[in-house]
Amino acid sequence: MIIPVKSFTVAKGRLSDSLSAQERQQLAQTCAETVVAAARPFSTYVACSDPDIDEWARRLGTHVVHCPTPGLDIAVATARDAARRDGFTHAIVAHADLPLAHTFEHVAFENEISAVPDRHRDGTNVLSFPINSTFTTAYGPGSFDNHQLLAEKAGLPFRAVTDSNLELDLDTADDLSELSQRKKQL
Repeated sequence: MIIPVKSFTVAKGRLSDSLSAQERQQLAQTCAETVVAAARPFSTYVACSDPDIDEWARRLGTHVVHCPTPGLDIAVATARDAARRDGFTHAIVAHADLPLAHTFEHVAFENEISAVPDRHRDGTNVLSFPINSTFTTAYGPGSFDNHQLLAEKAGLPFRAVTDSNLELDLDTADDLSELSQRKKQL
């Protein structure tokens, strides 16, 4: 399991119109802890460049992969290499801002690439792939479609996984409203 984690002090910057710096920091940490807890059945690699995140991740019992070069694709590639060296053959990548994550066990399929899109079917919140394949990641706008194309290029089947809990990430004020509505329904 690979979880790229930004510094909690700079995470969730797009929510600055809705939340204070302290609220964004707390939200980022709470979400990341939720994702790490949901990953518990797996060996978990936290990819980070921040010493505070490094310490936080070690306290939670994860492997820490230091990635000084910014970028989500670079962080995933660095952690993928570490997992490969440790003998793992399949990776699941989850973003650290999934407040309703509870499990990732239903996302991985042998010799397949699978992905959980965000609720707008644009981004990729969770991605699973064979580590030794030629598949590469392409995070950013339109990443869900890009990952489908890259799976085809790598010669591997692609499976979209529907999971309303994993589809909710927190990037906008609308996402916060959606989270609030879902919590009221529980």
